[in-house]
Amino acid sequence: GRVSDHYGRRPALLVGLTAAAAAFLVFGFANSIWLLFLCRIVQGLGGGTTGVLNAYIGDTVPPEHRARSLGWLSAGTNLGTMLGPVIGSFATYWGQEVPGVLAASLCLTNAIFAWKWLPESKQHHGPPAKRKPVWHGVWMVLRNPAGTVQRLILIYAVGMLAFSALTSVLALYLSAEFGITEKTIGYVFLYVGIFSVLMRSALIGPIVDRIGETWSIRTGAAILIIGLIAYPIAPSLWSLAFIVPLVPIGTSLLFPATTALMSQASAKSELGTTMGIAQTFAGISRVVAPIISTTLFQRVGHGIPFYFAAASVTLVSLLSLQVGAQFRPQPARVVD
Repeated sequence: GRVSDHYGRRPALLVGLTAAAAAFLVFGFANSIWLLFLCRIVQGLGGGTTGVLNAYIGDTVPPEHRARSLGWLSAGTNLGTMLGPVIGSFATYWGQEVPGVLAASLCLTNAIFAWKWLPESKQHHGPPAKRKPVWHGVWMVLRNPAGTVQRLILIYAVGMLAFSALTSVLALYLSAEFGITEKTIGYVFLYVGIFSVLMRSALIGPIVDRIGETWSIRTGAAILIIGLIAYPIAPSLWSLAFIVPLVPIGTSLLFPATTALMSQASAKSELGTTMGIAQTFAGISRVVAPIISTTLFQRVGHGIPFYFAAASVTLVSLLSLQVGAQFRPQPARVVD
């Protein structure tokens, strides 16, 4: 994100996609665990394009339409998450290296598309000498969590903590409580994915137009809390079928609306940095959440990770109560 603030969104995307393509190619032919780790690190660096894409939307889309556009972006991400494992599984029939080669080809195709047809969105690049280290921005979020942008970043990070806590034990829970196996778990994720894609592609825009970003965050958090609490008390798979959609509905309101407000509250010259910091905190949440939730699942109880996630989203709700009072259309600098 910070690189894109100085050099532009387009170069950052091209470098990230090309690096990811190279890493996936090596991943396909890797013959040692250390090479696999190295590939994953490079893939992670290439995956930083998520924050750049969010910043690109912030550059090009009017504030009142950003939640809708971010919803479309996350719908595409969810669609890829749904189809990717299926395609990768089929690709292994032609060889263990084929999924890596296929992933590299997709990244390279994306890079070619961006190089040929994607225009640069950021017209003015600030001098690097005036920029503070990106970790200074991370520290500012921790030191001053009451700031507008900082509070939105924390809402995003804590929401991601809850969501990751759920997803990391969902398969274990369904297997232990309902006997769902690795052969049938895919249908559950497909069911979840359908609701997520539908919400983010078709419904998030009209909902935000109707109630605004702040109330979309609060509504999404409330729906998510209900879904998380209801998960462990579902007596049967049929009742769970009505509970499962609450999570993708809640997250589809929470995350795009939060990112949209983040883009509106950030200084234009630091939009990429802000989105990058948000993704940094989200990445930390994705690392910490599985450790916490699987430990709770094994040592305390199968339903406890869901209550932990619900408590985390309750914190999101409390943080969101101050968003309406704090948010102003004037940009705030997260790294001042």
